[in-house]
Amino acid sequence: MLVPPVVGCRLVGAAAPGVTATDIVLLITQVLRPHKLAGKFVEYFGPGVDRLALPDRSTIANMSPETGATMGFFPIDAETLRFLRLTGRDEGHIQLVEAYAKAQGLWRDATTPEPEYSQVVEIDLARAEPSVSGPRRPHERVALGDAPATFREAFDVRGDAPTQRERALRDGDVIIAAITSCTNTSNPSLMLGAGLLARNAARRGLKAKPWVKTSLAPGSRVVADYLEASGLQTSLDALGFNPVGFGCTTCMGNSGPVDAAIAEAISKDAITAVAVLSGNRNFEGRIHPSARANFLASPPLVVAYALAGTILTDLTRDPLGTDTDGAPVYLRDIWPRDDEIRAAVDRMIAPERYRGNYATIFDGPPGWRSLSANAGERFEWNAQSTFIRRPPYFADVKAERAPVRDIAGARILGVFGDMLTTDHISPIGTISAGTPAARYLESLGIAPRDFVNYAARRLNHDVMIRGTFGNIRLRNEMTPDVEGSSTVHHPSGEQMSIPAAAERYQRDGVPLVIVAGREYGAGSSRDWAAKGTLLLGVRAVIAESFERIHRSNLLGMGVLALEFTNGVTRSSLALDGSETVDVAGIAAMHAPRQLCRCTITRADGRRESIELLARLDTNIEVQYFLHGGIMNYVLRRRLANAGEGALQRA
Repeated sequence: MLVPPVVGCRLVGAAAPGVTATDIVLLITQVLRPHKLAGKFVEYFGPGVDRLALPDRSTIANMSPETGATMGFFPIDAETLRFLRLTGRDEGHIQLVEAYAKAQGLWRDATTPEPEYSQVVEIDLARAEPSVSGPRRPHERVALGDAPATFREAFDVRGDAPTQRERALRDGDVIIAAITSCTNTSNPSLMLGAGLLARNAARRGLKAKPWVKTSLAPGSRVVADYLEASGLQTSLDALGFNPVGFGCTTCMGNSGPVDAAIAEAISKDAITAVAVLSGNRNFEGRIHPSARANFLASPPLVVAYALAGTILTDLTRDPLGTDTDGAPVYLRDIWPRDDEIRAAVDRMIAPERYRGNYATIFDGPPGWRSLSANAGERFEWNAQSTFIRRPPYFADVKAERAPVRDIAGARILGVFGDMLTTDHISPIGTISAGTPAARYLESLGIAPRDFVNYAARRLNHDVMIRGTFGNIRLRNEMTPDVEGSSTVHHPSGEQMSIPAAAERYQRDGVPLVIVAGREYGAGSSRDWAAKGTLLLGVRAVIAESFERIHRSNLLGMGVLALEFTNGVTRSSLALDGSETVDVAGIAAMHAPRQLCRCTITRADGRRESIELLARLDTNIEVQYFLHGGIMNYVLRRRLANAGEGALQRA
């Protein structure tokens, strides 16, 4: 295994009053992202750590994929033990945690010497201020007052949003305001802060704008309990923030449909609508097809934007609306004080609340308990199911692995720019009308209202293949004027969807490659971003650099990650996708990080040879690749001594 470099993020100073944990994490994400943290751990240390409650630390650590790091963590200290007691953990377990951490040198207190790091990045928490990140990436943090200008710079905004108007949807209108995500909605100060702001707004007679779809997905049932017990859920309900479930919702595209008339207006008039959410990720096309711009914000700010109804309202200066007396109400008028939030946390968070939920956590609601399931050792495949299909990964697997071949005569399926995320490669949310996956489901007689989303159909490879490189905001440089799944088939020169071209190439026995820029595969650990790539017939992805998780996932499926070397890029090569690609040295692969010789043949017959670095970083990764992926490797090892025919029976 590789021992990762550990980057120390030294936190100093203290956040100003009114600054939330979300504001802090957006600052940290912005600062750390340029430091190229792929394959590295980040440990947070320094005097600023003492000023962060454990839920705030968790909110920060959970944004590690957005900083580009493998993981982020805080050392174990007295605050850790306090949180364990507060959330009802057994005292014996807490003592074990303390003893183990001290014995292993993992404990932190005032006497602990500062560790040595491969690199140190210092961040002053005093720099944090009320902020949002967007409109496309988690690290695009801007001060709250700069949000309107940021939106205008990113999009062609037609006119301003007046404070009084007839209902006509305009650029910048917020159509989704969602309190969602795993850690933001498990953080008591953030959630109670949102509830207090909602209470103050409701008392002044403010309401969410009618075109805003509001939702609340608490991080756990404990959150729902303390919001209800505090009486704050009533205020959130009054503004439309009703609990919709527990777990991933809008942050992963499970926002559900917006009002049909709103969706129609956005499509008809090409309106640049906005989603504001308290999630971790706001990549293009992820949140909702109708929301072209997406901004991350703290839960209280999500409530505020629901009241304002547009991203073009400067929440630091403009009123959110008017009260029952017609007087303007500003965000500063209803923002809860820090001591008020702390008092609510102290009053509502108690061990008994957690213990009570832990006791029944695996029971599930009545609907879950009433589900029936077949017994037996093997799953009974239903050939007619459009949700769960028998996967094709082992269809042609032999007991002995075949020799790996070099890539000869490959065509380029797509040429993409920097930071192509796993959401671009394999969307998880809505299956939009007109996409290859939607057309496939329609061909089976399934109505659009029953498409559900990619997440629900992720066990149907026929849907997911058609969704690969299917993000509605995807830009393939081979067809630069088209958004969505599009490429050019060569040598015919026909423009078509990516899965249609891949199917045609596979019929003709033509291998495929993908070409891309820096940070390929950023974002979620989306297994289908690698599975779909394999099933499209892609043998290798050639990029300037890879995000760690997706590189590992590609390897796990037997797709080779190759990096440009010596300053060469897709741009310096002036690739347009009409070229054929040969990669030599794969057949002789025997050690980590070998160089391969790549020959690019232009449409006019000119040839150019470059070196590519095979990103197989350890000996075991080489073995995984030679077996065609980790699943084949594990299967062959397991069945090696099981006798003739065992593989076929399995």
